[in-house]
Amino acid sequence: MSNVLIIGAGGVGGVVVNKCAQQPDIFSHITLASRTVSKCEEIAAGVRERTGVEIAVEEVDADNVPELCALIKKIKPDLVINVALPYQDLPIMDACLETGVNYMDTANYEPPEEAKFEYSWQWAYQDRYQKAGLTALLGCGFDPGVTNIYCAYAQQELFDEIHYIDILDCNGGDHGHAFATNFNPEINIREITQKGKYWENGEWREIEPMSVCHEFDYPGVGVRNSYLLYHEEEESLVKNIRGLKRIRFWMTFGEEYITHLRVLQNVGMTSIEPVEFEGQQIIPLKFLKALLPDPASLSDGYTGKTSIGCLIEGIKDGQKKICFIYNNCDHAVCHEEVGAQAVSYTTGVPAMIGAKMLLTGQWKGAGVYNVEQFNPMPFMEELNVRGLPWQVVWLDEKPKEFI
Repeated sequence: MSNVLIIGAGGVGGVVVNKCAQQPDIFSHITLASRTVSKCEEIAAGVRERTGVEIAVEEVDADNVPELCALIKKIKPDLVINVALPYQDLPIMDACLETGVNYMDTANYEPPEEAKFEYSWQWAYQDRYQKAGLTALLGCGFDPGVTNIYCAYAQQELFDEIHYIDILDCNGGDHGHAFATNFNPEINIREITQKGKYWENGEWREIEPMSVCHEFDYPGVGVRNSYLLYHEEEESLVKNIRGLKRIRFWMTFGEEYITHLRVLQNVGMTSIEPVEFEGQQIIPLKFLKALLPDPASLSDGYTGKTSIGCLIEGIKDGQKKICFIYNNCDHAVCHEEVGAQAVSYTTGVPAMIGAKMLLTGQWKGAGVYNVEQFNPMPFMEELNVRGLPWQVVWLDEKPKEFI
């Protein structure tokens, strides 16, 4: 029986609250907090209708450490689940340290003034969390999160050595909009317009944004163009997967999306540099975000599936082996269950599972951890029963583009 505070009332926050409410024996008291209380109240009403569980709601500015501390002291949670914006990771970590509460999130810190994300800012909390006897669990969504767990499972159960990892993320769904992002538009566009990066033979290699593209046949979806990006789980997996020679991350985008993005870039709408407009300083990307559909609003009528997995090559019993570990998630099924589209669902469900791992003591340790540092088996078992079943397919050879 545990008391949790969930910060962030977007699409992912709604999924986390719904999935926690489905397990009242673990999550006995749930509080949802956001700067916009009306969003919390809307989610709470949906949870009440689906499960009969009452969710407490609170207002909080997640950038304000004293305000966060006051709320944590009021609620006295066993765990703070951060599904707010990546800009807010550090203030929430600071508040958890000050109040003596365990912390977890789904995406690593990103400074507002620079399109850059890396774990260094959060890994720097290691000594303080360790000294305080607290756990900080980083990146417990799908990617990062489940993809890290897939790699840890492969290392523990399927291979003696892992040499090559390609993380492949495909949304094969259709939301009916000419241009919309499946998670926060500001974060999404910052992520894909910065330079791509991958790790090979002991060093990081940079490429121009969206400059490398290969086709991949995604189970349950079909052949899609996949673009080489940088993604945060690469940074931690390089440290925690033994014998690794290369790791890359790929994400699919349709031609219509790419065309819209190029036009927006060309006219400066994806910039994070302030511009003067009618006597005010505005950031073009923030203005664009205000014009685009809220990702939480996309689920009704969303069709198709996601297909996300890890293409892994390594050695088992002296022989080269190749496998693809993946999940398919159906947008319409997610909407029916929790009123969310699959991109929110695939992030929110693992966040709930990670919280359960910490609250039940299946994962424990003082300090700052990425998910692959813990035993993957109980997490993998939970995925199968909480809506994200996985499969392992063994391949005779890799697609030639990914060799």
